[in-house]
Formats: sequence, structure tokens, C-alpha cells
Amino acid sequence: MTSSRVLVLLAALALGGCTMMPNLDASSYPRKPLNAAPVGQVRAVMLEGVDVVAYQTMGMQAYGQAKFQSTYQGVTHRFTSAAHKALFDAEPHKYLPAYGGLCASGMVYGIPRLGDPGAWRLIDGRLYLFEDRAAREAFELDVARHRPLADRYWQDEAAGRNAYAQWLLRKTLRVPHYQSDEQLAARVEAAKSSRASTR
Repeated sequence: MTSSRVLVLLAALALGGCTMMPNLDASSYPRKPLNAAPVGQVRAVMLEGVDVVAYQTMGMQAYGQAKFQSTYQGVTHRFTSAAHKALFDAEPHKYLPAYGGLCASGMVYGIPRLGDPGAWRLIDGRLYLFEDRAAREAFELDVARHRPLADRYWQDEAAGRNAYAQWLLRKTLRVPHYQSDEQLAARVEAAKSSRASTR
């Protein structure tokens, strides 16, 4: 990172360090970029207990139960059945959501945002979560372009790092292809209008 970028980031930290996140404030935002939160006495439960296996086996969002749970890399995963737990235990990477369960559309711009377990898609057998339906529609405008960008920013910048610091970095020093929520919404509407006119 160049010295000018470091100075900009330090200024942003000094001026905006207490800025509210879209989903969480700085004090509660996860240190690691992961969509896990405390549930009862358990410190880190993935997707607040939603069964990650159910997306692939049942085609739906379903909450797991505490009696069917596994701990993987320090995070608790809950399942709807012993069969789902066994599937996960055998191949956890097959069922884990992309980008730690963060919003795939946000990761296109290197910006960590929590994914909503109700806003999801299976793409080539992998689970992707989105902040909301609008974010999912924006990602789906060009999956072939967006997925490699999200993969790159996840691998090069976000994975294993402080999620709040990454959010602040990429909200301050935006990627060259950055588009605002308003711009993305306009593109989604234009795509819908174009599809409607060709019917």
C-alpha cells in the first residue's frame, strides 16, 4: 500500500472510526470476516444456526438444532438432522458459504457486509449469500465477471483479516470498478426492462 493510501486510511480511521456499519457497529463487527454470532452460551454460531447443508439437500433455508451440531475451525454449525451433520463432517468445504457467509455482492468491491441467510443462491454447487435481494440481483447481472472479482478481493484482502478495518479501507479507497447501491439498482432495473421488452 502506498504511503498516500496509508495516510488516507489513517485519516479515515481518525475521523470515522466510530461510523456505523451497514449491519453492525465497529465494536460488534467480527474481527474475522465471518458471518457467525453468539447464540445463547455459544460464542460463534454460523448464520445464527441456519443449516448450511439444507440449502443443497432441501433447496431451502432451515434452522438447525443444538442437538445436531459440529464445531469446525472454532465455529459452531447447527443442522436439522444427524444426516446433515454427517454430510457436513465428511466434507465441510462443500457446504460452507462462500466468503465466510458475507455478502458476495459486497465482496466484488472488497467490502465486507453480512449476508442474509434468506438471500442466497447456489451457483455451480456453492452457496453464496447476499445482504438482501437487491444485492443478489446486482451480483446476478454478471456472475462470470463478479465471481472472480469477489474471489480475488476475498483471497487478497479480506480472508482472515479484521472485517471492520477491511470495510473502512474499501469504503475509503474504493476499487476502480466500484458502483454505488443506487447505480447497481439502476442497472438491475434496466436489465429487467430489457428482458421484459424482448418477451
